[in-house]
Amino acid sequence: MTVNKPRILIYGYGNPGRQDDGLGVVLAEELERWALENKFAHLHTDSNYQLNLEDAAAIAGYDMVIFADASKEDIPHFSLEPLLSSEKVEFTMHAVSPAFILHLCHQVFNHEPVAYLLHIRGYKWEFMEKMTPSARDNLLSATEHVKKFVLNSYL
Repeated sequence: MTVNKPRILIYGYGNPGRQDDGLGVVLAEELERWALENKFAHLHTDSNYQLNLEDAAAIAGYDMVIFADASKEDIPHFSLEPLLSSEKVEFTMHAVSPAFILHLCHQVFNHEPVAYLLHIRGYKWEFMEKMTPSARDNLLSATEHVKKFVLNSYL
């Protein structure tokens, strides 16, 4: 008997041209390489500068989605928390909130994947592509944590 593994999407968003704002995108790139190296066919990644309404369709085919973004909040290194859907439209630096994307997915596709929000602590937001050393350290910690989280999801 074959056990179906959950289809997982890591969706990183942010602007890599604004220093630490690209943390979510870089995390998705790192995990894509890891998934390919380990032949994890059920783990996929996607990234963009911001979330859009069309992303509801992108997450509809998955059992689990982790939205990853940089954070200006005073968190230790990163935080990974369950995400609940919300019909409230929030206008922030990113056009649409992950909670609204989740809600829209349920409304349009009658499916709501288990979802998490990963915030990675960033420090600088200037127009340059170089990430700060502290943010890079936080990215490494978050990446290792998500790898373990994904592996536990496969068990």
